Amino acid sequence: MNKNNFTLVLSGGGALGIAHLGVLHDLEKKGMIPSEIVGTSMGGIIGACLAIGMSEKEIYEEIKSFTGIFNWIKFSFSGNAVVDNDKIAKIFDTIFKDRKMEDANIPLKLIATNLHNGHKKVFTADDDVYIKDAVLSTMAIPGIFEEHIIGGETYGDGFLCENLGVNEAKSDTILAVDVLGNHSFEKAMPDNFFKTSNVLEMFERSIRLLIYNQTRTSLANLNKTIQLIEPETKEYKTFQFHKDKELRALGLGLLSRQLNINSL
Repeated sequence: MNKNNFTLVLSGGGALGIAHLGVLHDLEKKGMIPSEIVGTSMGGIIGACLAIGMSEKEIYEEIKSFTGIFNWIKFSFSGNAVVDNDKIAKIFDTIFKDRKMEDANIPLKLIATNLHNGHKKVFTADDDVYIKDAVLSTMAIPGIFEEHIIGGETYGDGFLCENLGVNEAKSDTILAVDVLGNHSFEKAMPDNFFKTSNVLEMFERSIRLLIYNQTRTSLANLNKTIQLIEPETKEYKTFQFHKDKELRALGLGLLSRQLNINSL
């Protein structure tokens, strides 16, 4: 695997996406810089930060702001979502300022879903769009986060169409990190004393399985060389941002252990 000629693909997964940082930490130590970055949802947020030249440490400091729920959540009493994006938008405005997609140091692709027609939208340097707007689009989980409007079109989270954006990779070699992969769900069924807990676990399990099978189809039809990293995220919930240290640690060391590239 060439140290500087590969596409880095980062999946969505809410708080589970913090595991991406562990992988970025190891890439940084080995001096590996992707020639392109593709991100969806949380992977899009982290990927966009990397694309503008932020170090893993700097990205982690920004992600920590999400561990305090009231730093970024403002409940909405109107519209189609329970969270108003005002506070999140201010965070992204501070990070990305007035940079557009074409201004990224590393070519960046962010995946969103057009909520009018269900089609996949990939924001690239060809779009005259601010990075912060593309990020607000790729992370807008319908019903949870406020949908984002760009040029008269309404966008929502990219996981609805491609959670692991391997199909958008330009390079023939892909390093993909999937926090909603094979290690993201328990193989046994939930068996809690309270039925409510079982029902909630079954719902989240169903969403993870749906996304996992979506990704399996994409990978099966991919005609490129791919190195796939799937952190063990099954013990964590997608909303547990307060477990940032544990989640980041899930990605540490996987690059060397799984890909056997210690000599790079």
